[in-house]
Amino acid sequence: MYTFESTVSHRKPPGHAARPAPWRIALLANLKDEVEWELDAPADAGAEFDRKETVEAIAGALERDGHWVHLCRADHSLVESLTNLRPHICFNIAEGVQGDGREAQAPALCELLGIPYTASRVVANAISLDKTQTKRIWKSAGLPTPDFQEFRTSKDKLDPALSFPLFVKPAREGTGMGVDSGSLVKNEHELRTRVNWVLRTYRQPALVESYLPGREFTVGFIGNSGSPKTRRRPWLYDANGYHVFPILELDSARSVSPGIYGNAAKSLDIGDTGAPEYLCPAVIPQELAQKMIALTIAAAEAIDAKDVSRVDLRLDADGEPHLMEINTLPGLNPAVSDLCIMAASEGITYEVLIAEILYLAAERGGLPFTRAHKSSGDQFQSAVRQFAQRVAAGIVSPLSA
Repeated sequence: MYTFESTVSHRKPPGHAARPAPWRIALLANLKDEVEWELDAPADAGAEFDRKETVEAIAGALERDGHWVHLCRADHSLVESLTNLRPHICFNIAEGVQGDGREAQAPALCELLGIPYTASRVVANAISLDKTQTKRIWKSAGLPTPDFQEFRTSKDKLDPALSFPLFVKPAREGTGMGVDSGSLVKNEHELRTRVNWVLRTYRQPALVESYLPGREFTVGFIGNSGSPKTRRRPWLYDANGYHVFPILELDSARSVSPGIYGNAAKSLDIGDTGAPEYLCPAVIPQELAQKMIALTIAAAEAIDAKDVSRVDLRLDADGEPHLMEINTLPGLNPAVSDLCIMAASEGITYEVLIAEILYLAAERGGLPFTRAHKSSGDQFQSAVRQFAQRVAAGIVSPLSA
């Protein structure tokens, strides 16, 4: 992987020229510890930014697939970098550095310059970061999500449809930012205090939701709606064009924030003291698994997510699943990210996961590529998928991450 440092600006925009693989790939990312935050920034500012080892792992997987990879930082220098590098395609994990729709900035720039890029497009990335707007869309589509209200001041009148306990979090943050044991409020005083803290600390509205007491799960997938026949590895996908990974249960009972999967818990490595348990495949009835998978795909399609996403769900007091959030740019750290844990539990290698995200975008962007050949590893993956199905049916015990 090369770190691209732009020095000369060209007026002619880049173009991918629809050339076949291998490609010159711009890896768009924001790295931790490379931003100087203001003194009054939240303590978890930049939590959603990626570790250096994540970027190196993605670059290594792409390079082993035969491509040339250049790291381009997704900040003010990105315009110049892309104009000069002229990549054939961008692998986008950029979170953006400021603004309400910051996760949509790198995709918007790619579209302006006519460069194909991975994962969801501009509008879906902007919507998914805004939890309130996402829930409004899900509600309008008839999908189950906890009742909610957005507070723009701490004095806003509480919707009488909401009753305590309630859950409070920033409306436009990811990676569990602003979520800890204080997020669960049991009375009016706690509500006003927490809303005021979110407004002051994160400088954005607070989302207040009905609290769901049940188990927490996350469902990840790769793919797009439509026939998979033209994919790099068409056998990975179902007839609708998706590959859904084994469902992951997040057991936070013994985490640093018991019962709450917040930033402090997410920042710990698997097995660390205070880290939640990651159970994959989750031990749940097949009927519940199918219901959560259907909700995941419906939730993603409601905002037009592409290539890869991860949807968080939680059960209510009756054991019914509700949509909580969707992450259109899920973490891709091979050791700790939820999506990678799911793929590994199924026997899908990190290299295949990264390559499929790339080729799904290439297919959408009109870049030609050759179909991969099945290997003995694919037979292994099939066997592991059958194991996952048996776990979901409660026949055998899960693999603990």
